[in-house]
Amino acid sequence: MMIPELPAYLTKLGGEDYKGYIIGVFTLMAGLSRPFSGKLTDTIGRVPVMVFGSLICVVCSLMYPLVSSVAAFLLLRFFHGFSTGFKPTGTSAYVSDLVPANRRGEAMGMIGLASIIGMAIGPAIGGWVAVRWNINVMFQLSAAFALLSVVILMGAMKETLPNKQPFRLSLLRIHRDEIFEPLVWGPVIVTFLTFFSYGAVLTIIPDYSTYLGITNKGLFFTFYTASSMGIRLLAGKVSDKYGRIPVLKISALVMAASMTMLALAVSPAILLAAALLYGAATGLNSPAVTAWTVDLSNPLYKGRALASMYIAMEAGIGLGAWGSALIYHNHASRFPLTFYILAGITAMATLYLSFFHVPKNYEEQVARQQAGN
Repeated sequence: MMIPELPAYLTKLGGEDYKGYIIGVFTLMAGLSRPFSGKLTDTIGRVPVMVFGSLICVVCSLMYPLVSSVAAFLLLRFFHGFSTGFKPTGTSAYVSDLVPANRRGEAMGMIGLASIIGMAIGPAIGGWVAVRWNINVMFQLSAAFALLSVVILMGAMKETLPNKQPFRLSLLRIHRDEIFEPLVWGPVIVTFLTFFSYGAVLTIIPDYSTYLGITNKGLFFTFYTASSMGIRLLAGKVSDKYGRIPVLKISALVMAASMTMLALAVSPAILLAAALLYGAATGLNSPAVTAWTVDLSNPLYKGRALASMYIAMEAGIGLGAWGSALIYHNHASRFPLTFYILAGITAMATLYLSFFHVPKNYEEQVARQQAGN
């Protein structure tokens, strides 16, 4: 709900030159918190981690109307990143606990579909509420939705982690070998390269939409998510049948093509067509890379493996947001260059999978890891 309106909100506070930090500081905190969410997901349980992430959304949404300076806004965005640092880690581990391995891609497609429906409805509602009433009402409505998720988590969802531990402060002490799961290097690299463009899209598409004459800055995201919704379930099943890597190669190429189309856009129609193509690419990518991460993970450290993948996601999104804002620098003439660079970075994922990725002996690695513990 917030994303399309935040650049203009920050500009009103006098922070026009800091638009790239809207996503950047958010994802920085999300990335920093991932080792904690991964460890806690594997120890105290999936549900408490999800509840904490949703509660952060409630609190931060209610605090946005209270900030009156650029520094306070960016600090709040930084702490808001705890939500994304915790909620998806617990959710993905929870879903993977419920389904058999041969339907894991389909399951990740389903949970991704639920998320993308929210992402489709949210920007459109957020833009409409901000115009119809004001942006403070939008923030309050966002908090209400997040609170509803907390009610569902606490009232209807049973813990899936066996032998969970009670929370204790010592669990917040992260050792070096708990930061990253070495079994999932392949998904980590692919995730970083393919989500670089997403940070850029979140940051500069609102301005690009306005430049091309689109009044509702959330319209691109509506087209993007509608396309992604249409392909996620099919994509998950395809990756279950034909493998994760073939699906990921194709998705990266399609994503690079969408970035190229954005570079060439001269009208709203081309921009929205690129949104459809980009949505299809992410719809192919997300279920496959998440399922691949779980495929390669040690069952005892599933949360850590997923957290590692999400760290790469946050790094890609954050650097994509910062880098695109730096290249664009509020000059419309630089839109094409920005998207051409993004196309090249995304295409590197296919090159990596085609020529550099070497499958490891999974069983041997897990045995060594368990013996070491």
